[in-house]
Amino acid sequence: MAKVKTPNEEMSFLDHLEDLRWHLIRATLAIVIAATVAFLAKGFIFDVLLFGPSQGDFWTYDILCRITNFVGVDGGFCFQELPFTIQSRTMGGQFAAHIWVSITAGFIIAFPYVIYEFWKFVAPAMKTNEKSNARGFIFISSLLFFLGVLFGYYVITPLSINFLGKYQVSELVLNEFDISSYISLVRASVLASGLIFELPIIIFFLTKVGVITPQFLRTYRKYALVLVLIFSAIITPPDIVSQIIVAIPVLVLYEISIMISAIVFKREEKKLRKRV
Repeated sequence: MAKVKTPNEEMSFLDHLEDLRWHLIRATLAIVIAATVAFLAKGFIFDVLLFGPSQGDFWTYDILCRITNFVGVDGGFCFQELPFTIQSRTMGGQFAAHIWVSITAGFIIAFPYVIYEFWKFVAPAMKTNEKSNARGFIFISSLLFFLGVLFGYYVITPLSINFLGKYQVSELVLNEFDISSYISLVRASVLASGLIFELPIIIFFLTKVGVITPQFLRTYRKYALVLVLIFSAIITPPDIVSQIIVAIPVLVLYEISIMISAIVFKREEKKLRKRV
């Protein structure tokens, strides 16, 4: 069992490791429970969620079709079905896909509790007023993560599937994708987007410990813009419209991070003046 700590008690390195072990165990257990629920909800997870972006009537395609029709531009989003099939090429392919999709879904569902366990581990090293912000930290971190997951699922994933599913080097080559390849694309788009949306939280902590300042973020804004565009080009199809759609929210997050950094930096400076 985890060691019970008394107030103001100094913990040894081994005690910290033991404490971390129990936090990791509880977080892993939460993911396993959520993954089990996802495993049992196979029909909804696969037919509705996972394979939704591969269907022509997916919500994103309908919206983009209407937008492109309104502006009079053919964006290739108006279609009945995508010209590819998804298949399993190995004996254990579908079962392995079921397991890994369930684990991924379990992590996404249990994310707030995982963050809670992380906070409980670092909280003893914080002051009383900082501990009082726990609920806000957990809520904002979870909200940003889920917004990122939704953005990855409803924007990045369908844009990628639409482009790669239609792309052909020759009419002699058919697009018949293995289920593991399709799942990898969806998983990478969703999780990467969810983690990227945690940028304001990361900047908050980096500013608090003195690694980053708002002036640094402003000075290197143009380099950040280039990195964002490169990132957008990597995770989206090679067309300018898709890259802009992905780049805009990331740039907005960067600007929000600058404002957060400025607020935290001023607070830390005030605390430093009071100590002096």
